[in-house]
Amino acid sequence: MTNVGFGSIGDQACIYVYIANRPPMDQYKHLSTVTALPPGEVFNIAQHTGNHWRKIFNVYAKFLYGLLLTAPSSFKVIDTEFISRWQQYRDAILLQSSSDCALLFSKPNFVQAHESSVHIIMGKTYAAQLGWDRESNKELILLDNDFAVCPSKKMIICPYFDYRQLSNVKIEKLIKLVHDLCKK
Repeated sequence: MTNVGFGSIGDQACIYVYIANRPPMDQYKHLSTVTALPPGEVFNIAQHTGNHWRKIFNVYAKFLYGLLLTAPSSFKVIDTEFISRWQQYRDAILLQSSSDCALLFSKPNFVQAHESSVHIIMGKTYAAQLGWDRESNKELILLDNDFAVCPSKKMIICPYFDYRQLSNVKIEKLIKLVHDLCKK
């Protein structure tokens, strides 16, 4: 199975985020690989698809920027003199070829990813559709109503990337969970 989505190509990503849908734009309807977004494309997608995708990109950028500021050695550390705010990270790096991250519209593919990569499934409903719920997968550890982990797959299930569902406090918890998985 080939990964399909945006961001770092192949097994280069450290963070893989899986989402059930893709931007409703003609050029992405038949996307069949991972494509690095060119500069300005995150803004372009948000402009053409509305508030929903703008929120997803903003929350993803806030999460990654916070993660990179507290990065363990397995992640690249960004130049904080050049990138001093999550908005700059979103506009200059998010889902581009050197971003070390991907937003995937395909099912999780643990084989194709690098062994140190972390996989994040966005939303409990999507995770359940993929067979990642407590009834279907005994490896899954439910942490609370919002988060679950599968340490053997370095996978986290978290709330959908939306301000109401994945608040700043929950973003901090997601960052901590990623750090914890990277220590194992």
